[in-house]
Amino acid sequence: MRIAPRLMLSVLIIALAAPFGTPARAALFADDEARKAILELRDNLAEFNRQQRERLDALTKRLDELENRVAAIQHGQSESADQHDAAMLEISKLRGVTEQLANDIATAQKRQRDLYADIDQRLHKLEPTTATVDGRSGQVDREEQAAYDMAMSQFRARDFRNAVNSLSSFVARFPQSLYAPAAQFWLGSSYYAIKDYPAAVAAQQSLIERFPDSPRIPEALLNIAASQVELNDRKSARTTLTRITNDYPNSEAAKLARDRLATFPPSKEKK
Repeated sequence: MRIAPRLMLSVLIIALAAPFGTPARAALFADDEARKAILELRDNLAEFNRQQRERLDALTKRLDELENRVAAIQHGQSESADQHDAAMLEISKLRGVTEQLANDIATAQKRQRDLYADIDQRLHKLEPTTATVDGRSGQVDREEQAAYDMAMSQFRARDFRNAVNSLSSFVARFPQSLYAPAAQFWLGSSYYAIKDYPAAVAAQQSLIERFPDSPRIPEALLNIAASQVELNDRKSARTTLTRITNDYPNSEAAKLARDRLATFPPSKEKK
């Protein structure tokens, strides 16, 4: 369920403005409308602080007037004892109100600072970050990066079945991601690790078709050839390995392909 930005804004303003309310809690802002709501919130908070300061200034001015009046009474310049007592009582009340108002403003300003800090922290999590993947640089969303990092941590921990699930989800959710070619490659590698060789071939073929400029293609072809060997399709494996040596002759994968081809005597090929 998506909460309307204006509703979030209203809740935040009420929480901040109430002197004795519960501590304000910032919601997680996730789009341009929410960012606009944050700016509107800041304007409202600034207006709230301005009004409170004006009120405090007015009370302080009134307090000064009464204190001057009392001083004049004490020097016998004007007014009666009853008027003196009334003025002193009003001064006492005004001092209490002024002190409470000053405390309320200080409390509101602290909540405001805490709220801004929380908003900034949450927005930072949403801001894109710059990454370099396989020689390509660009911006990636924090959520996108976190999803890729989680999948790769599973792969490095040799938790290949969960890596398959995470990487499959990643390429489905972020098909245009800077990480997408690498995720597709590691998906094929994860399938190979759990011995799902047809899925490994399909995943690496998808990488080759969708990202023909990826530097991981020679490695993907090696993975395909290894899967074809496991599927007892040595003829296709030979074709794949030969393709590596022809199309990517200077790659590390080509060196490995030539070594593997040397183990493929023609007389032992199987169709």
